[in-house]
Amino acid sequence: MANSQLVLSFAAAVPAALLSGILTWAIRPLMVRIALAKPNARSSHRISTPQGGGIAVIAATLIAATAVIALAGAADMKIPIAIFGATLFIAAVGFADDVKPLQVLPRLLLQGLAVAAVIVAAPESLRIVPACPFWLERGLLLLAGLWFVNLVNFMDGLDLMTVAEIVPVTAALVLLGWFGDLPASTTVAAAALFGAMLGFAPFNRPVAKIFLGDVGSLPIGLLAGWCLLQLAWHQQVAAALLLPLYYLADATITLLRRIARGEPFWAAHRSHFYQRATDNGFSVSGVVREVFALNILLAALAIGSVMTSSPAISGLLLVAGAVATAFLMRRFSRRAPSIG
Repeated sequence: MANSQLVLSFAAAVPAALLSGILTWAIRPLMVRIALAKPNARSSHRISTPQGGGIAVIAATLIAATAVIALAGAADMKIPIAIFGATLFIAAVGFADDVKPLQVLPRLLLQGLAVAAVIVAAPESLRIVPACPFWLERGLLLLAGLWFVNLVNFMDGLDLMTVAEIVPVTAALVLLGWFGDLPASTTVAAAALFGAMLGFAPFNRPVAKIFLGDVGSLPIGLLAGWCLLQLAWHQQVAAALLLPLYYLADATITLLRRIARGEPFWAAHRSHFYQRATDNGFSVSGVVREVFALNILLAALAIGSVMTSSPAISGLLLVAGAVATAFLMRRFSRRAPSIG
C-alpha cells in the first residue's frame, strides 16, 4: 500500500507543480487589471501587486488530485466530491472578496457554509472524542474549521509566508499517508497541494510578483484543515495540532490580545507576530526562513508523535513544539539583533 501511495503522490505532485506554475504565469496579466492589491497602512508590501494567484494553486490542486484519484481506480479511493466542491465554493467567495471586499457577516456565513459541507459529508463513525456528544463534537469542529480557514487567510501577509507553512505541512501529511495513517485520497490531495504550492513559489518569493489573495488562502485553509482533521479522526491529535502550530499560535494569541484590548478584532491590522518582526527590523526573507525552519521541526515532531505508541511521549512532543513556537514568537516580538 505504501508503494502505491508513493507512486500516486508523485503522480499528483509533479503535474500540480507544473500546472500551477504555468497557470500563475498565464493569469498574472489579468489579475493586474482586475485584482490589484494597493499598499496601505496595514500592508507589508510597498508597491501595487496583483492578487489572485490562488486561482492557479487551487485549479492545479483539484485537477491533479481528481485525475489521479479517478485514474487509480482503487475501490478504497473515492473523489471527495463534497470536499472539492466546498473548496471551489470558498475559492469563489474569496475571489469576490479580492475584487470587491465583502461585508464581514456575509463573508463569514458563506465561509461557514463551505466548512459545514465538509463536516456534514464526513461519516458519523469518524470521531475524535467518542465520549463527547456527536452534535457537540461536530459543532466544535465547525467553529474550529471556520477559524482555521480564516487564520490561514490572516497569516498570508508576507511574501512566501503561506508557502513556508503549507509545504512542510503537506509534505508531512504525505509521509504519514505512506505510513498508513491517512486515507489514500487524503494523501493524494495533500501531495497535489504540496506540488501546487511549489509551482506558485517562484512567483511569490520576495519581492512577490503576485499574491495568493483570498481566492487562494481560504480554500488552502479548507483543504489543509480537512487533511489535518483526517489525521485527528485517526486518533493522531498531537500530530494534527503540531503541524499547523505556528499559524494556530500566532493567529489565536493575536486575536485574544486584540479582544482583551477592546480592539475591533475583525478589522485588518499589523499586530501578528510575523508582522511585528518586520517592524522590528527582521527582513521578509529572514522571517520566512525562520518560520519554515520551525515548521520543519514541527513536522518532525508530528511524525514522531505518530510513530510512538505512547500518549505520554506524544504529549511531550507537543509540549516541545509549543516551546519552540513560543520561542520564535518571542524572538519576533523583539528588535532584530544588529549585525556588525
